[in-house]
Amino acid sequence: MPQPPTRARPTGHPGYSETLPREPESAATARRLLRAACAVWGLDAWAEDGALIVSELVANAVQHARRESIRVVIDRTEAGRVRVGVVDFSKTRPVRKTPGPEDEGGRVLALVDGLAETWGTDPLPWGKRVWAELRGKEEG
Repeated sequence: MPQPPTRARPTGHPGYSETLPREPESAATARRLLRAACAVWGLDAWAEDGALIVSELVANAVQHARRESIRVVIDRTEAGRVRVGVVDFSKTRPVRKTPGPEDEGGRVLALVDGLAETWGTDPLPWGKRVWAELRGKEEG
């Protein structure tokens, strides 16, 4: 009996994700994940800005989330775009502030805003995803 033709099925865009404890030390793991993704995708030039962005997003989630874990997601949404996201269980959306000289709060999103092409928040049934996108030219 002849076999049916084999078809490739779409798998979507490549991505990396990891659930981490809601601890400041998780920023180091998130940076390693981001750097590994950029290396696999041949986007090493994006690794430093991406590592700084994911560190800041993790720090924000560690400070404001409600449960013991967070999820870091690194997606290559298209050839010239990488989305870095942190999912947590708080529904409170971050607000970008212009901090004063003595104010530590609000600097996270100001820094992300300066490094990323764009950033935002997606509400989820159980919390939110704060994300930032890097866009540029792929390396050779």
